[in-house]
Amino acid sequence: MTKILNAAEEKILVDAIAVAEKNTSGEIRVHIEKTCKGDAVEQAKVIFEKLGMTVTEARNGVLIYIAEESHKFAIIGDAGIHEKVGHDFWDHSKDLMLQHFKKGEFVEGIKEAVLSCGEALKKHFPFQNNDSNELSNDISYEH
Repeated sequence: MTKILNAAEEKILVDAIAVAEKNTSGEIRVHIEKTCKGDAVEQAKVIFEKLGMTVTEARNGVLIYIAEESHKFAIIGDAGIHEKVGHDFWDHSKDLMLQHFKKGEFVEGIKEAVLSCGEALKKHFPFQNNDSNELSNDISYEH
């Protein structure tokens, strides 16, 4: 396992995920790897499946995928959330991240995308009393 973030940076992102998920039934994961040989969106789809993100009850999982050394990233959502927000939302979220990345603000860019996704999830999938955290908030890594 390759860790690109230090413990403090991980905590910032895990806390942001918890805040973003507080008012929604949606789930957000961040996955980071060093390299991506192909298309980032296609790799994100593979990781989405690998992380079991298609099992959420409302199909409202969101994955923020980053391949640091390849300078590639993608944000994808499961069928339920994608149907509500469409391609423009994902493009806007990627643009937010890219603005930060260009300034060397790696963690801030990811955090901004997490919180943006959380707002969209809250709007379309508000928290219900019987909601549970269906997926881990931990950052996942792969080499």
